[in-house]
Amino acid sequence: MSWNPIYCIFIATSTLITYSSGLLIEKETKHKQYDEERSVRLKKFWVFLNLLSNLGILFLFKYYNFFGTTLVEIFSFLHINTHIPSFDYILPVGISFYTFQALSYTIDVYRNDVKAQKNLGKYALFVSFFPQLLAGPIGKSKNMLHQFDEKHSFDYDRVKNGLILMLWGVIQKTVIADRLGELVNTVYKNPSNYQGFEIAIATLFYAFEIYCDFSAYSDIAIGAGEVLGFRLPKNFERPYFSKSIKEFWRRWHITLGAWFKDYLYIPLGGNRCSKLRYYYNILVVFFVCGLWHGAAINFIIWGAIHSIYQITGDMLKPVKKTMIKKLNINTKGFGLKLFQVMVTFALVDFAWIFFKAGTFTIAITLIRKMFYFNPWIFIDGSIFKLGLDQKDFSISILCVGVVLVVNMMQRTRNLRSELSKQNIVFRWSVYLTTVVIILIFGIYGPRFNPQQFIYLQF
Repeated sequence: MSWNPIYCIFIATSTLITYSSGLLIEKETKHKQYDEERSVRLKKFWVFLNLLSNLGILFLFKYYNFFGTTLVEIFSFLHINTHIPSFDYILPVGISFYTFQALSYTIDVYRNDVKAQKNLGKYALFVSFFPQLLAGPIGKSKNMLHQFDEKHSFDYDRVKNGLILMLWGVIQKTVIADRLGELVNTVYKNPSNYQGFEIAIATLFYAFEIYCDFSAYSDIAIGAGEVLGFRLPKNFERPYFSKSIKEFWRRWHITLGAWFKDYLYIPLGGNRCSKLRYYYNILVVFFVCGLWHGAAINFIIWGAIHSIYQITGDMLKPVKKTMIKKLNINTKGFGLKLFQVMVTFALVDFAWIFFKAGTFTIAITLIRKMFYFNPWIFIDGSIFKLGLDQKDFSISILCVGVVLVVNMMQRTRNLRSELSKQNIVFRWSVYLTTVVIILIFGIYGPRFNPQQFIYLQF
């Protein structure tokens, strides 16, 4: 994954293709009154051509070598010698995000959800809007395009709120995510050297590392948009407080989930079909979701695990209702909700092993070695030899606690709004304290390896 000025050619190509497709589709919509059948046929043709072009670029850069290698291995298994040349390249950063954003525009124009944008400059701004270009949130054209026609004047409160959100994003990245990443990388890069609680702790830390890392990027992007006067969609809604996997996917990477729901899940039939077809739709969506994240078998398995979670959860609904009735469990009680949150988190965290491991072999090694009981690491000091010393390990635990508390407070109140109601001394004390915390506890400098945002690789 890399950024190179020459890759502007690809985003410019994608922009021109989708811009032209939008105009051609709208032109056929206007011709509908003269020859409806021909008009619909041509509209579908332009959509198909657009999807083929954009997905072709994405496939060439992201998936060609993966599928080529897989085919060679399959033929080799069948004792058939074959050779597929590899494509030597560096994956353009952000290609999955701006490709999906461009595709959504074409489909929205086809569905008459938005009018085609006549101004090439404004359309190019929509596709390449810099705060969200590299890792989202993925904006829908019907929510974003009209904002480029609005007049954006300076608003002190809006700019201040945007900067506060960006500041929280910087804390999540530099103080929390990158600190947790030091321990996670130490264990996951050397799986044969660790076992039991060491791997369990690394996996637990990774759940919060990837959340804080991606949430940080989203908050910085949304905050930068606010500073400029643009409203970007939120990407997270306290995902680790979800009581089911289905709910988790309504709270995690919300814009990607909404994209798959609108442009893949619903067109496949959603849940308004037979059970078998419903389960098939879930399998397809999560297969594509896993593949979207990366051209590797471990990402496909990660997606498959989540689809199995959802299908199993749906199949076990009658059993769950029977158990609740027989045991007379209060469904509105705190105990049941806490149990559901903990089970959901454990399932999500287990699936993260495949996401982080890099290869299927490493993931299996980690899972196999995790089932080893070594509680003495908590008292003999071994726990502080996983990439973080005692001080940084303690800070990490404190940071995870802060994230959970902030998430709980966000359930009932808007924290930025609450802060703005306080007096100026309190507000500026919070701002300055936050900056000092970043300077003192941020992970940067010669002792540490700079870590890019995790989702930039997608």
